[in-house]
Amino acid sequence: MKGGRSRGIALAAGLVLAGALGGCALLEHAEPYISTTGESPTLIPDVPFVVSAEPVVEAMLDLAGVRAGDVLYDLGCGDGRIVIAAAGRGARATGIDIDPLPLNFARANARRAGVEARVRFVRGDFFQADLRDATVVTLYLSPEVNQRLLPKLLDELAPGSRIVSHKFHMGDAWKPDRSVRSGDATIYLWIVPAGGLAR
Repeated sequence: MKGGRSRGIALAAGLVLAGALGGCALLEHAEPYISTTGESPTLIPDVPFVVSAEPVVEAMLDLAGVRAGDVLYDLGCGDGRIVIAAAGRGARATGIDIDPLPLNFARANARRAGVEARVRFVRGDFFQADLRDATVVTLYLSPEVNQRLLPKLLDELAPGSRIVSHKFHMGDAWKPDRSVRSGDATIYLWIVPAGGLAR
């Protein structure tokens, strides 16, 4: 009996593991995905998942002047709160994140907020994303990642597009046009100039 019970437990554990792995594979292929060109197919976040408080989210959108007609991209969107808040103002918004787990919460939150028709959540590397239709880009990353993004942002965004970052600036490479405080947080705004940055 003991041998049969042990075999039963092992079989059940195997089925649970197979189901979990199968579920992960199904999730990975079922959702929108940006393919990457790196040597490894494993996507590793550049920064940890840390949320912006709701007052900071609203302050970011206020600073960028987000309104109906805007197209917002949140790079490293986490649970989607910036994307959802932007859609609540009438913008169309896309959130991109490498980690699939917070994207599940983001989609559920968008459904609860009733803004599904105006949002899109994509799993992938935002360095590979096409940002050319964005009028607003929001960031809560790190100084290093912001500076790595700088050439892409200047290359792909049209003059007049707004970039807003919670907490982290672009270093000496690009001074912000404006900054504001929201509680303990500093929020930075850059407006993409015509003709690139002055050297």
